[in-house]
Amino acid sequence: MLSTHQLGCHRGARKILSGIDLELRAGEVLGVLGANGAGKTTLLATLAGELAATEGRVELDGRAMAGWTPAALARRRAVLPQSPSLSFDLSVREVVAMGAYPFAELTPADHEALLRQALHQADAAGLAERRYLALSGGEQQRVQFARALAQVLAAREPGQYRVLLLDEPTASLDPRHQLMLLGAVQALARAEGIAALVVLHDVNLAAQWCDRLLLLARGRCVALGTPAEVLTPQKLEQVYELPVNVLVHPLAGRGPLVVFGA
Repeated sequence: MLSTHQLGCHRGARKILSGIDLELRAGEVLGVLGANGAGKTTLLATLAGELAATEGRVELDGRAMAGWTPAALARRRAVLPQSPSLSFDLSVREVVAMGAYPFAELTPADHEALLRQALHQADAAGLAERRYLALSGGEQQRVQFARALAQVLAAREPGQYRVLLLDEPTASLDPRHQLMLLGAVQALARAEGIAALVVLHDVNLAAQWCDRLLLLARGRCVALGTPAEVLTPQKLEQVYELPVNVLVHPLAGRGPLVVFGA
């Protein structure tokens, strides 16, 4: 399991995170919410092992994150950053295949099956033969999502703990593909036992697709729990500094419906 205990993190002299206790459970989707500057991306980077904690602990399977080599870590977690950048004129298949780089043991048949599965789950199969740089921003995001899926699924042993970390993955997507992506993450968590963390700005998408939510403000945890426990007017007004109404969603099973500025 990927976990933190009293996690703190600085960027230069500025303290970004403080006192974060968190567990990413297999088979669960955890959403991270907060206003701009709350520390969401810093938290994801620290969990990914890309940024060192300056206080507390980050552990994967009980071992400190600092004890994992980059190669070993790449076999256990996949990251979709907020703004993936790629300037090389590669095909979509080549970009998605990057997710399989840490797994040299894959046979050509395994590799092909993995690419097909990842492209299908990301609704990007129709883009497979195109050039990545010729795609729209939303299409590129779906391809990058497929790359992360390929990495988190490749050569996975039954029951092995794997983590998928997504930073604002819906930002450049149309409503249909926002729902498709989050539905794919939820289905992957349920079917494969993957632990998923998703940084989101859309509170209602988080309420619909996440099992638990972490609400951050100024680098600290305001609330951690189910959407119903976290998405209360008092907590949301504290974080977003706006009047909030929290309603019963008209569609059953969708979590609370949040209306800002009402």
